[in-house]
Amino acid sequence: MSGSTSLCILSLALVLQTVFGASPLYHFCTSNSNFTARSPYESSLNKLIATLSVKTPPTGFAKASKGQNSQDTAYGSSLCRGDVSKEDCKTCVVEAGGEIRKRCEYNKGATIWYDNCMFKYTDQNFFGQIDYNLRVYMWNVNNVSDPTTFNAKTKKLLSKLAQEAYEVEKLYAVGETKLDKSTKLYGLTQCTRDLSSADCKTCLENAIAELPNCCDGKEGGRVLAGSCNFRYEIYPFVNA
Repeated sequence: MSGSTSLCILSLALVLQTVFGASPLYHFCTSNSNFTARSPYESSLNKLIATLSVKTPPTGFAKASKGQNSQDTAYGSSLCRGDVSKEDCKTCVVEAGGEIRKRCEYNKGATIWYDNCMFKYTDQNFFGQIDYNLRVYMWNVNNVSDPTTFNAKTKKLLSKLAQEAYEVEKLYAVGETKLDKSTKLYGLTQCTRDLSSADCKTCLENAIAELPNCCDGKEGGRVLAGSCNFRYEIYPFVNA
């Protein structure tokens, strides 16, 4: 994203995340540029948000741009978690579009993450490019008893899921592995579908490489980036 400063935020997650994913996990106002009320850019942005709320639910991802010229064009995308229903996807995208306008009222660029979706817009064309500027770490407050073994199994599972994700059209994968006789580890990897398979692979590999900084020895954790994300927990967190 042109003109953006690379950001890396450590965000402490509670053991129980936001109820039903109804509240944002995190957001950034990501552009240094602002617009004024009732300006051409605001008109473009409003049209963009409305378009994404309609285009995203059928497949879980959409990108669009609105504007008459380069100065007034808004570019945006929205991505729902791969297991989310069309109805819940639409609910999340509509909520995200409205909430980010409140939180970044006159900012030309913003990104917001929920459990069920992410929503992003800016005045720069970012389609097909890995967003290296945004990264949010979140983790479970509980520690595991054997961090070395647990960390290795977590990385192995997420690396396997990254491989699976970039090999399918949806750029999304979930899976599980046994930790011991009574406990399983569950994981998810996902990319925005404007990326190529190769760029999805790169994005996820870079995110997974952050495991020691993000979630060392934690029972659960996630990295939310502008173009991809992963999550792992010792309990199921996706719809069957």
